[in-house]
Amino acid sequence: MKEIRFHGRGGQGAVTAADLLAMAAFYEGRYSQSFPSFGTERRGAPVLAFARISDSFIRRRCQIYSPDYVVVLDPSLIEVVDVAQGIRTDGSILVNSEKSPEELGLDTPSEVHTINATKIALDVLGVPIVNTAMIGAFGAMSGEVSLESIVRAVKARFKGTLAEKNVRAVEVAFARMEEKL
Repeated sequence: MKEIRFHGRGGQGAVTAADLLAMAAFYEGRYSQSFPSFGTERRGAPVLAFARISDSFIRRRCQIYSPDYVVVLDPSLIEVVDVAQGIRTDGSILVNSEKSPEELGLDTPSEVHTINATKIALDVLGVPIVNTAMIGAFGAMSGEVSLESIVRAVKARFKGTLAEKNVRAVEVAFARMEEKL
């Protein structure tokens, strides 16, 4: 089983990102679940979302404390939250940032990857909502879900022009992450 923790701010789409990842895994015939962790936070407050992907039935229903992957939608969270807390030593962290992994200064033995999802979102969507770009980059970085399955999940979640734009954000981020690997 692979466990993924998403760090974002209210309104950035962290919960939707976890849902899309779980849907993409489901489309590949795998078991999956996603769930948020937040209270009465308002837009802009730090939020967590989680996803699990497995080849067998998932019995766990608890928060994820030792993720295989961490996805950080807002790089400013690195200054206020220990985003690397509990990550497995063989895990990977994906951060939405224009900086290099080394410039982030994360104290972790895990692999750190960056992608400027904000630029992709602004260029493709016209708004700085990075969730679909981050899922595209995650798919390329991790190999846990295919581009085709992510696109299928996005098309199931969104309709019309919104779906088309989000599919494009996924495709651009997937390609840019592949180039970096």
